[in-house]
Amino acid sequence: MTAASVVDREAPAHARLEGRAALIVAVVGTLFSLFQIWTAALSPLSSLAVRSIHVGFLLAMTFMLFGLRPGQGVRRVPVWDWGLAGLGFLLGLYHVVFEHDLILRAGEPEVMDIVVGCATILLVFEAARRIMGLALPILCGVFIPYALLGPHLPFGLAHRGFTFEQVVDQLFLGTEGIYGTPTFVSATYIFLFVLFGAFLEHAGMVKLFNDVALGLVGRAKGGPAKVAVISSGLMGTINGSGVANVLTTGQFTIPLMTRFGYRPAFAGAVEATASMGGQIMPPVMGAVAFIMAETLGVAYAEIARAAIIPAILYYASVFWMVHLEAGRRDLKGLTAEECPSALQALRRGWYLLLPLAALVTLLFSGYTPLFAGVIGLFATVCLILGQSVARDALGTAVQRFVFWIVLGLLAGGAIEGGMSPVTVAGIAMLVLATAAAFFRGGRAALRLILSSLSDGAGNALGVGVACALVGVLIGVTTLTGIASSLAGSIVALADGNLMLALVLTMVACLVLGTGLPTIPNYIITSSIAAPALMHMGVPPIASHMFCFYFGIMADLTPPVALAALAASSIARAGHMEIGWIATRIALAGYVVPFMAVYDTALIGQSDDPLAIAYAMLRALVAIGLWGAVAIRWGLTLVPLWQMPVAVGGAIGLVLSTPLSDEIGFALAAVFVLLQMLERRRAGA
Repeated sequence: MTAASVVDREAPAHARLEGRAALIVAVVGTLFSLFQIWTAALSPLSSLAVRSIHVGFLLAMTFMLFGLRPGQGVRRVPVWDWGLAGLGFLLGLYHVVFEHDLILRAGEPEVMDIVVGCATILLVFEAARRIMGLALPILCGVFIPYALLGPHLPFGLAHRGFTFEQVVDQLFLGTEGIYGTPTFVSATYIFLFVLFGAFLEHAGMVKLFNDVALGLVGRAKGGPAKVAVISSGLMGTINGSGVANVLTTGQFTIPLMTRFGYRPAFAGAVEATASMGGQIMPPVMGAVAFIMAETLGVAYAEIARAAIIPAILYYASVFWMVHLEAGRRDLKGLTAEECPSALQALRRGWYLLLPLAALVTLLFSGYTPLFAGVIGLFATVCLILGQSVARDALGTAVQRFVFWIVLGLLAGGAIEGGMSPVTVAGIAMLVLATAAAFFRGGRAALRLILSSLSDGAGNALGVGVACALVGVLIGVTTLTGIASSLAGSIVALADGNLMLALVLTMVACLVLGTGLPTIPNYIITSSIAAPALMHMGVPPIASHMFCFYFGIMADLTPPVALAALAASSIARAGHMEIGWIATRIALAGYVVPFMAVYDTALIGQSDDPLAIAYAMLRALVAIGLWGAVAIRWGLTLVPLWQMPVAVGGAIGLVLSTPLSDEIGFALAAVFVLLQMLERRRAGA
């Protein structure tokens, strides 16, 4: 595996390895994935041991793949990085080897515990610096002296203070620091779902989504951009990383858009905006969704249900914006010859949707994400192997159909007979893998599986290291109680005004997001701002979704704008220009989280389907008005004097009161009428 396959490119530098080094990294990545599958399927180790080994693997792979200096671009791993990689992995075994002793002396660490703890914490900081730059390590690092210097701090930040040993104990020896909830989620749900996405991508899901999108909207006005929106939205169902979506679907959609008249910067911005929505698109959302479920103590399926409508509205917003841009610039669609049939694409690749369907069914049937992820992953592997065996060994479609029916009946009978689904899936994989080894296509499928295991581990590095590092921040805030103090300050500053509190939270998310990935952004703002919103009467899930949503939008916000940075390498345009355009394209989507707070029916917190339908209608009209203002195009060019009408209508619909709704719909009707008159006048 090369570092180029590390899809989550929140990194300043990466090694492009060759030869023996590449082989070693591939083997380590494969072992990492197999370890995670083993622990998820059988739970043979304690939770703390799994977290510790997980961090050890993360450190080992990071020091092998990411260089010491930004832009280093080396093709070999320096000796010191081999040493750091080995040290990081060995330190990850500390909680396994000395687990019994650590339990017996809990709260009274020995010198060796402190030394190993300090070394592990330093390596986590260095790994994060190599992957994400200095912003997050500096922010988390500030909290350590804050814990130590408590009694001497000014401006109401003082606390009783803690000794160095207490701080290391908190951050390393328990489950409140680097092995806290984010690392637990990374070591269980997140890794499995990242691996699930890697398998489907290698199996051809990207091509299937692109072909379906081309067939559906390729010939429409501005078709190439609409293809980007739909394919990125579909990709988001299996890949929760916005940056990864840019680097996969963007390789196809950005050149397609530029070829048909879109400016390179606008093409990159469309792809960046559409790809970031993958983090809120069920069933496989971004890593934050799993962390949110653990934090709130609710089932992941409930988070997914809450995200469905906002995700649809987000993509409706981006789709509407590119439609308006196409209308303003008179951009045509593709020809019929250039658009494959969506139906034919589904006929060829329909079987790739089966693991996704199984995953959705399990998640929404009440099973845990861990179980659903294991079964979904095993089903994908069985599908890849079985497809290759059936294609090579069986001549006709009828024979292949019978093969799958028999395989399904045998598996179902074994489960009915008392065997666990995981055991049945494991046996099926072993049998199919053995059979595949005797056929050329089967051996290719086995190589695909090995590369998926290796690349999936690489894809999880950015998320996993970020989860470990923000554990430092969480551990210190838990130890000192600073989060509740800051939440009280926000409440006091807002002075009972919910809109002001929401705006302050939004600004905090966007400002933090200029230097931080979505995960630490969400963890910080949800720890500080979400309690303040809940104190003002906002339901917990709405408070956390608000922080989550704007944490995602922050990845489009300059000066860092990670999604825009990824798109710039494909579009060959400045990432700052792409970032500002992406912010404008996503402008209509900024209203959705505000509307979800004022009317929680938008996040599924209502049993009345009419209330949910009305909330969606109101949101769609508001998005339509914001889009017309942002692009300055509706039915025709929007004059400046008409813009206040559209803005007023959108604000009225956002506030979600009976009077403001009436005003909002009335102003929307007036705006449409004015646009019709303007178009008639322009036509005359």
